[in-house]
Amino acid sequence: MRAALAVLLLLAAAHALHRGKAYVREKVCQEYRMLGKENFRTLTIIANSRKYSNGTFEEIGHLVREIVSLAETCCVDGADPSCYDAGSTALSVKSCSADSPFPAHPGTAACCAQEGLERKLCLAALRHPAPPLPRYLQPSDRELCQAFREDPREFADRFLYEYSSSYSQAPLPVLLASTTTFLSMVSTCCISPVPNTCFLKEKLERKTLSLLTLTSNRICSRFSAYGKDKVSFSYLASLAQKAPSASFEDLLPLAEDAAEVSSQCCDSLAEDCMQKKLLEHTAKVCSALSTRDGRFANCCTGKNPMENHFCILAMPPAPAPNLPEASQPTNKELCGKDGALHATRSLFELARRHPSLPDAVLAKLYDSSGKLREECCSTKDPSACLDSKRKRMEAELVPLLEKASQLCEQYNKLPFLEFKKRLRENLAQAEPSPAHLEQLLEQRASFASSCCLPDAPPLLCASKV
Repeated sequence: MRAALAVLLLLAAAHALHRGKAYVREKVCQEYRMLGKENFRTLTIIANSRKYSNGTFEEIGHLVREIVSLAETCCVDGADPSCYDAGSTALSVKSCSADSPFPAHPGTAACCAQEGLERKLCLAALRHPAPPLPRYLQPSDRELCQAFREDPREFADRFLYEYSSSYSQAPLPVLLASTTTFLSMVSTCCISPVPNTCFLKEKLERKTLSLLTLTSNRICSRFSAYGKDKVSFSYLASLAQKAPSASFEDLLPLAEDAAEVSSQCCDSLAEDCMQKKLLEHTAKVCSALSTRDGRFANCCTGKNPMENHFCILAMPPAPAPNLPEASQPTNKELCGKDGALHATRSLFELARRHPSLPDAVLAKLYDSSGKLREECCSTKDPSACLDSKRKRMEAELVPLLEKASQLCEQYNKLPFLEFKKRLRENLAQAEPSPAHLEQLLEQRASFASSCCLPDAPPLLCASKV
């Protein structure tokens, strides 16, 4: 890994690209001169692979060549001041052409309706939604070395593209460190006289960074989909399901702290923000819950805090606890100044009593609760409005909650084939049509395999609910 100063310079360049300033000549040329062509090119691959995570390798390659060529031609001493503006204008025209070789984006047409600098800045700010799950599959050590020896530059470019587009929500400093150390590992071990031993050693050294990349990509994907308040609730519900004996007062500060980590670090360019804050958060969780729950105690005994955090993140829900029926907030409380807190407490009580309810369903309930208060609390008769809407919601939601909870409980307990067999038997009792039975079976199995897991992709599962 390069010196810290070089890393920070690289980050500054990528930040400029990411924030939509890629066409501001002074900024880009300053970064090109500081970084040099190769480092500028590397960062351009990473930044654009993250932004256009659905783009093909060839499309990203076209864009990178154009951006690097523009900087290389127009950022040298003595270049005509109009060179960069003319080149960036030509680049924006190419982006707007019907046969553009660059990554397609649904927002391109709206950008192309604008002119001049506004069009360029609009195009530069476009970004694809993150992939629901990381797609990158690491080849075997032998395959890595074979591809590396055939063409080291092509290998590095393709890896940067595949890894950066796959983990596009990981903070840029994490992604940069992860890709840099991986390429360093490959270039070192593939010329080593004992490559297997070399790879084993290097992978052990990269383990914390690999976990940080995977974990921060999950955390920031959820933050991007949910926003700070909803992320706080999602984390609260997850902790409630894993440690149902803990109280609302115990868990709410931990959930708010987790949301704060996301808020501070997902878009931060500070080199160690995510790792530092995540380890501090893990220490708080371990301190609060290790004495209450043996599973947390087991996760927290490891010497590597990042492994401890990953263990907690992957922990399945606890068995359903034997708790008395929870009291519901009054209409006055829901429409009072602490209405959101009362609603969150009510959903917390639901989550801890139904540990198998998936995050996607709880997130829908959170949205519905907010919408309910928004619609009713400003009316002339909030109580009548709340009572009416709540009755309708309960009639629709209770069957959904029971189905989702039962589905995920069976999925988490049974081997997949046994789960599908049991699901088929249950559906067959109520669904005599063979064609419809198979359709429902695949639909429910797909939902369970995607959305009953602790790291379920939020946007994908929201659509499946």
